[in-house]
Amino acid sequence: MRKVQGFINGEFVSSGEYGNIFSPATGKLVCQYDITSAEQVDQAVQAAEAALKGPWGDMSIQDRVDILYKIADGIEARFEEFLEAECLDTGKPYSLAKHIDIPRGAANFKVFADTIKNAADEAFHTPTPDGTGALNYTVRKPKGVVGVIGPWNLPLLLMTWKVGPALACGNTVVVKPSEETQLTTSLLGEVMNDAGVPKGVYNVILGKGSVIGEALITNPGLDAITFTGSTGTGERIAAAAAKGVRDSSLELGGKNAGIVFADCDMDKAIEGTMRSAFANCGQVCIGTERLYVERPIFDEFVRRLKEGAEALKLGKSEDPTTNMGPLISKSHREKVLSYYQSAVDEGATVVTGGGIPDMPEELAGGYWIQPTIWTGLPETATVVQEEIFGPCTHITPFDTEEEAIKLANDTPYGLASSIWTENNSRAHRVAAQMETGICWINSWFLRDLRTPFGGSKQSGTGREGGHYSLEFYSEMTNICVKL
Repeated sequence: MRKVQGFINGEFVSSGEYGNIFSPATGKLVCQYDITSAEQVDQAVQAAEAALKGPWGDMSIQDRVDILYKIADGIEARFEEFLEAECLDTGKPYSLAKHIDIPRGAANFKVFADTIKNAADEAFHTPTPDGTGALNYTVRKPKGVVGVIGPWNLPLLLMTWKVGPALACGNTVVVKPSEETQLTTSLLGEVMNDAGVPKGVYNVILGKGSVIGEALITNPGLDAITFTGSTGTGERIAAAAAKGVRDSSLELGGKNAGIVFADCDMDKAIEGTMRSAFANCGQVCIGTERLYVERPIFDEFVRRLKEGAEALKLGKSEDPTTNMGPLISKSHREKVLSYYQSAVDEGATVVTGGGIPDMPEELAGGYWIQPTIWTGLPETATVVQEEIFGPCTHITPFDTEEEAIKLANDTPYGLASSIWTENNSRAHRVAAQMETGICWINSWFLRDLRTPFGGSKQSGTGREGGHYSLEFYSEMTNICVKL
């Protein structure tokens, strides 16, 4: 039985109490993990505090940059090991993880190494009444000990998206991965040691969010908290961060809309929507769960998206023909199935899907679910209003540009949106009116890591990416020199 351990002060640790990890693909027990004790949470924070005052705190920016590159190289050198661990944890296809999760997990360290190396300080020449003047300039300092709480849908990618800039800015971290997906976060501890990261800079604690996560966010030794996950959990973290007036960066849920105009390139729109609705079994915060399609092409679009959904291949992670994996857990499948039933109860037309697929015997115990498309529901319907986080989308026709904009923005969330049109003027005009943190035009999940990422409304607070990450993970001191 594979064992997963926490990582504190440069060493893997055991508590003597274990939790189980089940394969999403088979439902079978595949791993056990050491549940971090409350005492060990304190030890992790204390180790991070000590590292700030040790060699890590004294290290130059260039030395940190060199280490971050070594971390990235270490992930790439053990690519297959990280790939196997990530797919065992999540059940996602190798074909997806090998092109997105693992390469981006490594790239995050290099991107933010380059960002901090090229970050400029500000300086201002200030006039004074006596005419001699003053010089004001800024100094960037680490924020301190950062609590990093990661999600289960893209465990390595989204964890390193936070750890990379945190370390680049000179902080130390205590990372709490989801109890569903802990393998790659723990494995990264070995890479940290090999790269020469000082003890206490990178720490990992394991266990349920309601227990271990709570112990972390309420620990007074944390100076900031960054979280990706549900809006409800984000609200609790924001409340905990308020005690002690600590910063928090929250990337939360979404109920993202796609607008498809009649003048779109239909092939591009179908291909992009297939990914935005069904990639990673719909377990993507930026996924498209609401589609608004201009009426002249509505029937054709629904028909072609149905054909695409029914052609998806569900199967083993290592099968190169597999392009959709299972949901993460039995409980999450029950949640998604409850939404599938709500759609039927509220009068939806089920275009395709709506249940559990027949799978081969060796996969029958896994948490598989059918990709699902609905039409015919009003905007007040449960599955149109609430985030489902599954491979499903509802499609509604519209008649005017103004109507499409109103429908897309009629949600308490504001994370992402997408627009499909070959009319450049319309594309820019409509995109500027989207109440979301990011809007794609004729694409989806096309990311430049220098750009800001985050949500508005109930989709979160703050922005990360490029220098926006540096702003969160740094404290700025202004120094004023009278000349």
